[in-house]
Amino acid sequence: MGIKILITGGTFDKEYDEITGQLQFKDTHIPAMLKTARSRLPIHVRNIMMVDSLEMSDIDRKIILEICKKSEEDKIVITHGTDTMEKTARQLGEEITGKTIVLTGAMVPFAFGSSDGFFNLGSALSFVQSLPNGVYIAMNGRYFNWDNVRKNRELGVFESIK
Repeated sequence: MGIKILITGGTFDKEYDEITGQLQFKDTHIPAMLKTARSRLPIHVRNIMMVDSLEMSDIDRKIILEICKKSEEDKIVITHGTDTMEKTARQLGEEITGKTIVLTGAMVPFAFGSSDGFFNLGSALSFVQSLPNGVYIAMNGRYFNWDNVRKNRELGVFESIK
């Protein structure tokens, strides 16, 4: 059946606007990343929104939830901004069963070249194939259960709560 990748935005897909000096969204980098990585996985990419996770609303999270519920694929990777990734993971974890869902993102935009996004995407694709059904966050080579993770803003890493 394959793996579905849902794009929601976040730092992962931001680019630098040379005119305004700000980060902005143009388009997702996921197809190019998969091509560069020479991925041979059966993947269906769907861009559902391009928002900074700090601006993600409850309505946006409901859209993500409904798409995951209705997805024919039982393996789903979601690219997401890191600032509220735990909130989305919690909502999905509380409401979805029978699927393996892995959220991932980046601390540095992929377009900058020194991003952790490429590694995080590869890790998420591996984890979604090997972990049992449930909702997880995958960052920097580690995975965390949806109900045991937080972003440590002082260190800039994800960590277990317990």
